[in-house]
Order: sequence, then C-alpha cells, then structure tokens
Amino acid sequence: MYGKAFAPEYQGELGSVLGVNSSYDEVLATATHARRHAVSALDRARASLAVAEAGRRLGRVAEAGASWRDSYRAARQAGDRGAMAWALWSGGTLARQCGALPLARRLLAAAVDLAVEGGDRLAHGYSLAGLAETGRIQGDYEAVAEMHEQLLAQAQAHGESRHMVWAMSGIAQMHRNTGAYAKALALFEECARIADDADDARGRAWSLRGIADVVSVQGDTERALTLLAEAESICRDMELAGALAYNHKMRGNVLFRAARYEEACAVYSRSLREFRDMNEPRGAALSRLGLVKSRSRQGCAPDTTLAELAELETEFKRIGLRHARQTVIAFRDELAGRHRGADPSPARLPSAGSIS
Repeated sequence: MYGKAFAPEYQGELGSVLGVNSSYDEVLATATHARRHAVSALDRARASLAVAEAGRRLGRVAEAGASWRDSYRAARQAGDRGAMAWALWSGGTLARQCGALPLARRLLAAAVDLAVEGGDRLAHGYSLAGLAETGRIQGDYEAVAEMHEQLLAQAQAHGESRHMVWAMSGIAQMHRNTGAYAKALALFEECARIADDADDARGRAWSLRGIADVVSVQGDTERALTLLAEAESICRDMELAGALAYNHKMRGNVLFRAARYEEACAVYSRSLREFRDMNEPRGAALSRLGLVKSRSRQGCAPDTTLAELAELETEFKRIGLRHARQTVIAFRDELAGRHRGADPSPARLPSAGSIS
C-alpha cells in the first residue's frame, strides 16, 4: 500500500504550503520570500533548498547552483547534518543534470554519509536514489540494478508512492534499454497507475513518456504521440522545463522510428534549443544525435554525418554515457555498411532512438 505523494524537499513551514504538484514558479516565489525572512540558519537552509530545486527544474542553473551552496552553508552553521545532506543531494542532482557525473557521484555519496550521521531516513533514501540514477544514466546497470530493487523495497515498506514510481521507472528503463520491452511496458504502466492514484502529476508525466517510448518501439506511433501530448500538458502546467525538453526529445525519437524525418528534425531542433537554454549537456547531446541521424536519413552527406558522430562520441565519452556512445558506434557502422553497398546487420544495431 502507499499514500499520496509528498515532497520532502519542502521542509519546515514550506512543507505546509507547498506540495508535490506545486508549480515551480510558485515554489520559487514562496521559497525566496521565506529565505528573505528566515529567522534562523536552519530556516534559511530549508528555504534555499527549495529555491535550488525550483531553479533546477525551471532550468535556471546558476540560481540553483548558488542556492544549494547557500543551503549547505546555512545547514552547516545550524549544525544540522540532515539539512546538509539535503543540500548536497540537490547539488548532486544539479551536477547530474549538467552532465558533471563524477561530481554528482561525489556530492551524492557525501550526502548519503551525512544523512546517516544525521539520522535522516528520507535524505538517505533520496541520496542513494540519486547515486543509482547516476549509474543508470551512465549505463552501469550491473552496479545499480540491485540498488534500484532495494530502494523500491524501502519505498514499498514505507508507503512512499513518489519513490516507488522513481525506482520502478528506473528498473523499467534498464529493461527497455536491454530489449525486455514487455517487462518495461508493464512497469511503466504500473508507475503511471501509482502516480495517478497518489496524485503525483510529475511522476505520471515521466511514466507516460516511458510508455510512449516502448509502444513506439513496438510500432504504435499514434498512441505514443498521444501519450506524449498528455505528458507535455502536465509538464507545461507544472512548468517542468527539463521534463518538457525530454518529452520533446522523445517525440523526436518516435517520429524518427516512424520514418517521419522532417518532423523529427524540427522536434529535435526544438529540444536542442531547450536543453542549451538550461545548460543541460546530456539532453543537448542526445538531441544532436537524433538530429544527425534524421538528417542522414534525409540524404545528408556521409562525411558530414561521420564528422558529427565523431564529435558526439567524444561528448558522450566525456559525460560518461555508455549506452549513447554505443548508439553512435552502431549508427556509424550502419553508415559504413551502406557505403559499401551492404545491408547493416540488424543484430548489431540497437533500436532506433533507443537512448533515453
């Protein structure tokens, strides 16, 4: 069993006025006011944490970076290790969003230790979840699969729907990326049901994106686009800049798989602008890859495509995205096969647009 979704990153007085479905403009305004009128270091730490999270979700990277650091300093002044852990969790999550995965790991690992020392179970769980997600994004599935399962068990034991959705969707994504589509679809659909029952709009939006991805791979383009339209509406209502950009990138993937390359180019170009505006190099690189592949299908010169793929492989290697790098290699091999006048071997190629 599980209860309604809640947002533990909104603490103290903020927790009574903000919830998991609060728009991030509202969170930013409320938390900024609270920080301005904070009467203690702990109050300031809590307010700055909320400002950081709102800034991160809205794509305001500089503001988010300054605010999580302010939260950490205030928490340290207050001597509250749990609050220090939450600040480092926010900083680690921002680092992952910005493509600095080694920094994300360091900050999140430190957050885990501080949460243990401070006895903050939720900060500990969220920080472990951050480490697991960072490893999953890097494609290190063996290292983090068990961690995802453990976090899911913890969330189920405490009835925490939001964390259940996160852990299950992470497991689903790993199944999807390794070709176990039926398992992935079942888990994504369960995530959507749990998020809906728990009134977790953000969790539902991400779950719908996962469902759309899988049904698109299975050939149901129109259902995938309908699901993404519903998820986009949620993202706009909540002002989820990052989730909206990833939604658009997934729409590009769906259109690419359906051989609607001109439409795919337009959508990938849009998501690329959105990711660049929020300084999100992982999303920008994935959008660039979709754009390169779509233009190649439209007849772009092979030499131009290969040069762009070489740049992207270097970028994916720098960020640490193994799965994306393998997709680049596979597409380059496909181009080489075409250049030789031979059909590429389907067994060597991941499904088109398989990167998340």
